[in-house]
This record gives sequence, C-alpha cells and structure tokens, in this order.
Amino acid sequence: MAALTNLAYLLAAVLFILAFKGLAHPRTAVRGNRLGALGMLVAVVTTLFDRHILGFEVILGGIVLGGAIGAILAVKVEMTAMPQMVALLNGFGGGASVFVAGAALVDVGVLSDAPALQLGVSTVLSGLIGSVTFFGSLVAFAKLQELKLVKDLRFGGQQVLNGLLLLGALACAVPVVLDPSQVGYYAAVVAISAVLGVLVVLPIGGADMPVVICLLNSYSGLAAAMTGFALGNNGLIISGSLVGASGLILTNIMCKAMNRSMTNVLFGVMAGVAAADADSVYAGKVKATSPDEVAMLLDGARRVVIVPGYGLAVSQAQHVVREMTNLLESRGTRVEFGIHPVAGRMPGHMNVLLAEADIPYDKLIEMDEINPSMAETDVAIVIGANDVVNPSARTDPASPIAGMPIIDVDKARTVVVVKRSLSPGFAGIPNPLFASPNTLMLFGDGRKALMELLASLKES
Repeated sequence: MAALTNLAYLLAAVLFILAFKGLAHPRTAVRGNRLGALGMLVAVVTTLFDRHILGFEVILGGIVLGGAIGAILAVKVEMTAMPQMVALLNGFGGGASVFVAGAALVDVGVLSDAPALQLGVSTVLSGLIGSVTFFGSLVAFAKLQELKLVKDLRFGGQQVLNGLLLLGALACAVPVVLDPSQVGYYAAVVAISAVLGVLVVLPIGGADMPVVICLLNSYSGLAAAMTGFALGNNGLIISGSLVGASGLILTNIMCKAMNRSMTNVLFGVMAGVAAADADSVYAGKVKATSPDEVAMLLDGARRVVIVPGYGLAVSQAQHVVREMTNLLESRGTRVEFGIHPVAGRMPGHMNVLLAEADIPYDKLIEMDEINPSMAETDVAIVIGANDVVNPSARTDPASPIAGMPIIDVDKARTVVVVKRSLSPGFAGIPNPLFASPNTLMLFGDGRKALMELLASLKES
C-alpha cells in the first residue's frame, strides 16, 4: 500500500511540474492550470485513501464547503481584486500548515510516522513560517484592499524588534524540538510569529506589493513542505517544495524588475517614500489633449505601443482597448503592448487582464524586448500606469525608484497618457513624463476616455 501511495504522489508531482512548465507561457497556461488541478486531485484522493484518514465524512464535508466557497469567489471576485484574492490564498495555505502540523504534534504516532527529532524540527518551522505567512498575508490583503485601518508603519528600531521576535520564536521552538509533547511552546512559536508577520509587512508600501505577494507565496509553499516532513507525507513535501522554489525564483525576478534587494524584502526593508514636489515638476508644462486630437495622431501612426497599468484594470477598459486595437490594425497600423513585470498589483496582472479580452498573446511584448524599439514608435499610449514609466528611475539618483527598470515610453515620438489626474502612483512621487514636451495628457476615467477615443477614431 505504501508503494502505491508513493507512486501516486510521484504521478502528482510530475503533473505539478508539467503544470509549472505550462504556466510559463500564456499559450499553454490553461493546459498547465488543468494539469495542476489534476495533480492536486490525484494527491487529495491518494491522501484520502491513506490509512491515516479516519473520518471520510468530515473530509467530504470540507471538500464540499471549501469547493462551494471557492466557486462563489471565482464568480464574484473582480479581476481588479485578484491580487487581494491571491494574498488571501497564500495566507490560507500558511494557516492550514500551522493547524495540520500542530495536529500532528498533538496526535504523535497517529497522524505522523516521522521520527521525534524530524517531527519537532519540521513542526516548529511549519508553525513559524505558516504563521508569518498567514498574518502577513492578511496585512497584504488589507493594504491591497486599501482598508483605512492598515497603514504603512515605520519606526526606529523596527528591524531590531523583528530580530528579537524571531529569536524569541526560535527560543520557544527549542523545547518542542527536544520534546514534541511540549504543545504549549508550539502555540508560543505561532503567536510570536504572528506578530512578526504583521510587523514585517506593515512598513511595505503598495509599490512593492508584487514582490511581497511572490514572497508570501513562497513562504506558504515552504510551510507546506515542512508540514509534509512532520506528517511523513511525500506528496506534501514535493508540492510544497515546488511552490516554495518557484515563489523564490519569481520573487528574485520581481526584485530585479523593481531594483530591490532580496535581503531587503526578507527583512521588510523597502524603499521609503519621498515627499512629492509636484508643483516644480508640472507647473505650466502639462499639455491636456482631447479624444479628437489623439484620434488624428493615431490616424497617421504606423506603429502604436500601448502600455497598460493598474488604472486599466480599475476602469475595466481592456475590452475597449481590444476594439481600438482591431480598428487600428484594420487601417494598417502595427499595435503592440509593452508589459512591465510589475505593472498592476501582482505578477502577470496585465497579461491576465488582456488575455481576458482575447488580445493575442504575441502582441504582449515584455519590457526588455519592447524598450530597444521605443524610439521607432509613433505613438505610445499609457493607460493607468505611473511608476513603471517614470523616467526619474533613469535620471534621478535620489528618487525612491532610482535604478528601477522602466518602459521607455518617453523615447517615443508622441506619448499619450490616459489618467484621471496628475496624482502620483504607488511610489508617491511625481512623474516628469507627464510634463515632457512630447507628452499629451488625456484626463478621465480610462474606459470612458478610451470609448470617446474609439468613437473619434471611427469618425475619422
């Protein structure tokens, strides 16, 4: 029976690996998602038939209840709220690991076949990492949801306090490692780690949330892997390790895309927000435009690059963008989309949004590929993006985003920025692009402004 169980877990692991491979490219992402779901089904069914499962009716009830909640959320949650949803899912993964590993500690010999030392070490690590993940994810959710009760919090000695909390959690872990029956100390590890998780995420601003989401995703995988060691469950070890490793790789990619240090992310030290001096940047230099004027520009353009941002998601303008793209291409204009790795509030946010509108994948060009040809672009249209096109990252060493790779839209012949106002982005700093001589500002709600532009294009 044990051999068949491990063989089934191996099959699930292969399906997970194929899922990750499929998710690496938009064309195969749907297939990859299905393979991952199949792998999880195999793993769950295998676990249900394992000899440790005592109450199938409880498990079935959990599946029905959880499936119903998941189905409702899948239908009800808007695409703009998907980052918050991902943050919650990361947190739930960490929280589940805390409870499952704790249950193994309480019922030693029933839920776990692991040796005492392995059980103790893996359980406290699962409790520590899982608790940090759960409570850190709740703070990330609150920040993404822009709840007023959670604000960026920075104070002197913050990192020292975090270090002391970590040492305190490790100190409480020692008795559990030496004697797995010390459940009270495990509860102390979880409680201290909860405070640590909150304090680590609190100082992090909205501009860095894509990195935080990736890191918390990795933490949830590591917590699951530790729980697998506590239970002696190979399937959980493999799947948790895959999530943890892929999350760390993605975190590293995001760090490079935002010019952040992995060490700074791990210790919650992010770039501070500089006081914005908008008057000196914009005074008398901003040029507003109209849909009719932009339509005339586009009418004679041979190449147009559209750079989407979070404002596109908020206004749900992706379908209008697709219709405008089709119209321009029918007139012989080459239209492409410049995608910044951290545009939006989570990795791949813009890719998912545009795919929802059936915009072909081959039109979505990554930042490194689109930048060399931006000078050959007739019109660059920026929709709701701010920090990812801010030239201060290249020109101002004192800027909070100095060194951050951006999409070089300022090098295009003409730039049209569709935005509600001159308000700053997540980084809280003004954008000199808005006052550039080759920039025109089309003020208004993204969807409404683009619908008016589309109407003008049809009349031209």
